[in-house]
This record gives sequence, structure tokens and C-alpha cells, in this order.
Amino acid sequence: MAPRVHFSLILHNHQPIGNFDHVFEQAYQDSYLPFLEVFEPYEHLRIALHTSGPLCQWLDRHHPDYLDRIRQLVQYGRLEIIGGAFYEPILAMIPSRDRIGQIERFRTWLSRRLGGEIRGMWVPERVWEQSMARDLADAGVYYTLLDDYHFKNAGLTEEQLDGYYLTEDDGRVLRVIPGSEPLRYMIPFQSPEETIAYLGRISERHPGAFVAFGDDGEKFGSWPDTKQHVYQNGWLRHFFDLLTANKDWLDTTTPSQAMQQVDALGKIYLPEGSYREMTEWAMPVDRQIESHEVQHMLEESSQWHRVSAFVRGGFWRNFKTRYPESNEMYARMMQVSGQLASLEKAGTDETIQSLLESARDELYQAQCNCSYWHGAFGGIYLPHLRNAVFQHLIRADGFLEQASGRNRARWCQASQSDLNFDGRDEIQLSSDQLNLLLEPGCGGRLYELDVRSIAHNLLATLSRRPEAYHQKVLAGPSGDGDHMASIHDRVVFKQEGLDQLLQYDDYGRKSLIDHFFDREATLDTVRDGSAQEKGDFILSPYDAEIQPNESATATQVQATLRRTGFVEGVPISVSKKVTLGEGESAIVVEYFLEQLPPDQVFHFAVEWNFAGMPAGADDRLFYGADQQPLGQLGSQLDLREVTGIGLVDRWLGIDVGLTCNRPTNFWTFPIATVSQSEGGFEAVHQSVVVMPHWLIQGDSQGQWGVTMRLSMQSTAEHTPATEGATATLIR
Repeated sequence: MAPRVHFSLILHNHQPIGNFDHVFEQAYQDSYLPFLEVFEPYEHLRIALHTSGPLCQWLDRHHPDYLDRIRQLVQYGRLEIIGGAFYEPILAMIPSRDRIGQIERFRTWLSRRLGGEIRGMWVPERVWEQSMARDLADAGVYYTLLDDYHFKNAGLTEEQLDGYYLTEDDGRVLRVIPGSEPLRYMIPFQSPEETIAYLGRISERHPGAFVAFGDDGEKFGSWPDTKQHVYQNGWLRHFFDLLTANKDWLDTTTPSQAMQQVDALGKIYLPEGSYREMTEWAMPVDRQIESHEVQHMLEESSQWHRVSAFVRGGFWRNFKTRYPESNEMYARMMQVSGQLASLEKAGTDETIQSLLESARDELYQAQCNCSYWHGAFGGIYLPHLRNAVFQHLIRADGFLEQASGRNRARWCQASQSDLNFDGRDEIQLSSDQLNLLLEPGCGGRLYELDVRSIAHNLLATLSRRPEAYHQKVLAGPSGDGDHMASIHDRVVFKQEGLDQLLQYDDYGRKSLIDHFFDREATLDTVRDGSAQEKGDFILSPYDAEIQPNESATATQVQATLRRTGFVEGVPISVSKKVTLGEGESAIVVEYFLEQLPPDQVFHFAVEWNFAGMPAGADDRLFYGADQQPLGQLGSQLDLREVTGIGLVDRWLGIDVGLTCNRPTNFWTFPIATVSQSEGGFEAVHQSVVVMPHWLIQGDSQGQWGVTMRLSMQSTAEHTPATEGATATLIR
């Protein structure tokens, strides 16, 4: 008899750029390999597989036999390879040229290594905007899978999703398949019989239907408790047994094969969106909390099923406003992408083309999506992922510098433009050793500090901010008993005392942040946020100028930032001059305060943050002027009347020294966030605060000043794979 349902099981396997090697290996052993071993004997079953570029490259280096087995299944017609953008970027986040470039490059790689025709594409995180249809079609994509949530937001009902649709942009046609949300929550958390029964109900209402399950392959072994459930308890074998036993009416096949047998249901245009949970995470925290409260209220009144079809969440791009750190990475990525495109237009010889291709690969890797957002997974909260983004951007920038003809061993330059798309100019000071980004419009702060020799941004920091799930942290862990819960439903604490660590920042944890504290402020009150801020300089705009400009030739460049603000009602002028010289891995910062009343004492402090230098390791420590160790980088120090402090990370390969030209007090303390991952709630080290501070009084002319020198000596040629963070990302 003819099949009454065509069912496609589509797996998405992914590990992000920058994730730890042992996480890749664990996911391979727990999920990718055992799934393949269970699937291979079921000769009548066909599935589709998307394996992201970073994971494909890792597998090719470490387990090429796995890819050989996948290639053989492709040759037998049992497995369809689904392509995508090589390094798994959110397509809405990158320029059209990079979308097409990543898709075409990955198709070439997959065809060479795994064989077969690559017709489909996995859209990362199913983040969709209708204009993408044109780029996907231009890149040779025949079909893609989105979430059924997209289709419901376009006005369709559950009963209208038993197939696929055509969509179009600028005359380019693309086939779009709705992935089933009910199946996402059934597989593998409910019994296999539940899935068979669900497909049976579809077959009754729509004979010949096409139904797709598309979700993370890590659900089968890598997500918490699933290894035992899926493999040791036999869930997957039982599922495959039932699919085989019902093959007379249930055709388990690939998307391309199904679409050869089933016509499109019609044509549709889809609003921007993602899967339902992602749209919730993109909303502001207070709206997330209110949304959950309203949903629970309507569920209790049995009205949710009527209202839910008309409820929509947030817009993915607003992660760049929820997390300014995401926008920092995005804006830097856009700068590198634009520079690459400009150099390509200029025409190139073979040598320059090779440099541009190297820059392109680094750029594409920096576009990997996982660092740019946050939900049920660590994402932007994981320092090693943010570090990896900047590592690849800094390397790409280096290749572009070479390709642009900057052949001098030593150079420096200054420029001023709107680098972060906020409508205000930022300042960039660059040299052969360092790259600095200053933000006059927000406290005149330093928000990026790249050390080129080790491709590391010392200001890849993250501020502590409220999250909707912090309510669960305050409520404490839940006991799930034997219930097999999705990661969206689990409340698990990976350590004790997390509720005591919840603290929020009123400003970004960057550097050159100018504080005026109450005179009684201590290390403890500054650390816990209870010290009174007497000035209005932290977030206020500074006037700025650069010397010389970008077109000038100089051995050093400077940015001067000035502001007259108020401290306890007293007008005070603060000026800071940042100097960068060619050939030197150091910056000099000169502070000059004016209009200080002669009879008044002020407590002035300058905050520095250093990221990527984690706490809790003996080879990462503070040291004093005498080179004697002062404790690990997580130490809280209260130093009095010294002229400097050092931080060394021997694993990363950098020695940072901060010295002052006058006796100075120093506070140090770590910044840690409380975030969720698929494994539960955890504390994650984000940065180290180093805060020189003084009780100051103006001279006879109402003036006071200090000069600080920050030196960054690298002891390694290349940045390691950012080991040492406390959190991991499995998917």
C-alpha cells in the first residue's frame, strides 16, 4: 500500500568555534558515534544529517573513520547530507556576501568529503528573515527547514503543516519545511509509542502527509541523562524497531526523497522569527517574566490554546541590545568584513589573494553564532567562546593589514568614526602591536584592547545583569525524580551558594572607568556595589579628539578625552590622554583633574578590567613591584601606597603590568556571573577588576594628576584554544 505518512528525521550536530576539545570528544563518544552505530543496521530507514563546519573539521582531524562511514551511507542512499553556512552563523547577523560565501564554501567541502548532492540547508537556530530566501536560492539551496512556529506566525494552523511550502524573494524560489515542535518535545523524552501514535493521527487526517523532525543530535546522548535513556535503556533501538514495524504506512525517508513524492501545499511568506523558545529569550527580562506569568494564568483558565497562536516573542537582532557585548563582537566583525570586501574590489595578485582568503576563513569562523546570544545554553556567558570570536577577528585583521600593503615593521594610526552603530563616534588607536577602541560617548571608556601577538582581547568582558531564570536560582533546585526532562524544564545547580552570587552591574565592565566614591569606601563595599558613587562620569559623554589623524604619519598617536562633570555638586574637569606608540606593546594614560576646591578631599578611582585571565589556577597570579606573588587572579587584594601591580597568565602567555608615577592604592577582585547551561546553573568567571584609587586634593591651582602605564608582554606566539573557563557548551 502507498505510505500514508512520509517522515523525515533530521539531525543537527554542532559544536561551536572555541569550544574545548574534550567537549567535542565527549559529544562524539556520547552522541554522534553511538547514534550511527544504532542506525546502521536498520537498512530500511533513511535519515538526514546536518553536521556543522567546525564539527566536520574536528571529526576529519580526529575521527575520519566516522566521516567515512557517513560517506558510505550517502552512497547507499540511506542518508542525505544537509548543508548550511560553514561556521554556523546567524544569517541575519552577517552581510549577504558572507551568507552566500559561507554556504558555497561548505557545499564544496561536503561534496568533496562526503559525496552526494547537497540540496538542503540548515538555518542556524532557525533565525529567519524573508529576504534570506534570495541569498539561499542564489547560493544554490533548494530547500530548508524552519520551525512550525514560523508558519503559525504566518497564520497557519497545526492541520496545515503536514507538508512543505514554496516561498520567494526578489523572484528567487525556495522550498521551506516546517519542523514539528510537538515532535521536538516528544523525541526522545516520551516513549517511542507516543511518536508513532502522533504520526498515526496525522495519517488519518492527511493521507500522504510529509512530517519533519529537526533538532539537535546532542539530544541523543549528550544532553543531561539522555545517554542512559537513549542507549543504555534502549529508547533509540525501540524507536527504530517501531519505525520499521510500521513501514507499510510510515515511510521514514529523507527530505529530498519525500519532496519527490509530495507536492508543495502552496506558497507562503514567513515573518521574521526563530523557534518559540529563542523568541522568548530575545525579549527584555521583565517582558520574559511577564510573558511566563500570563501564559501560566491562561493555562490555568484553559484559554492558552486559543491565545497561543497569536502570541509572538522578540526579535533575534535585539540580542545585540540586550547584551552590548554581543554588539561589540558584531560591530568588530562587520568592520573586518567591510575591510575585506574593499580590498577585494581593488584587484589583487596571487600573494594578496592568498592573504585575503586567510582573512576570509578567520572572519567566517568569527561569525559562529553561539557567542552572540543566550538562552538555555551558555552562549555569550562563556568566556572561551567570546575569546575565540576575537581571536579570529584579530587574526583576520592581521592578514588584512598585510594585504593592504602595510609592510613596515612598525606603525601606528588613529581614526574616529561610528564603529559600534550607536550614532556616535568611537576612536580607534592601532599599531603593529596593539589595537584599542575607545568610546567617548559612554564615559570615555576603553572597550577593546587587542594584543596582536597572541590574538587576544583583554576586554572581552561581560557585565552582570538580571536574567529571567534568576528567579529559579533564588527559588532553589527542583527535584525531578525519575522524570526525563528537556533542558528547558530542568532546574539543576552545579554548585552551592549561587543565590549569594547574584549581583548586577550598572555599567559595562570595561577599562578607564572614572569613579568618585565616598571617602569611606572600602574593597568590600566597592566589590558588593554598596559604595556610594558621588560623581556622574561613568556613563556620561566625553569630548574627544585624536592626534594625529588617520592620514598622518607618526611614531605615536593620542586620544584626548575631556569632561566637566559634578562630584557632590562640585564641578570638576577630568581629562585623560591615551597614547600608543609604534613597536611598543604598552599604552600610557595621563589623567589631569582641574577645578578641585582646595579645601576638599575626593576619593578618585580608575577601573580596569582584564578578561581571559581566569581565576583558580596557580599559573595565573598577581605579583608586586618586587615580582613576589600576591595570589591567584581571583584574589581580593587591598594594596596601600605602591607604584604598581602585575598580572601574569602563563598558560595564555601574557604578562600585564600596571604602574603609576605616584604612590597608589590598589583594589582587586573577580567578576563572576550566574548563568544557565544545558547542564544546570553555574558561576562563570568573567574578568578581574584592578582599581587604582587615591584620596586626592587639588594643589594651589586646583589641579591633580597621575600617569599610568599599562604594558602587555606576551610570552607565546599563538593564542591557545582558550582553556581554563569553568563552563562548557555541549551543543
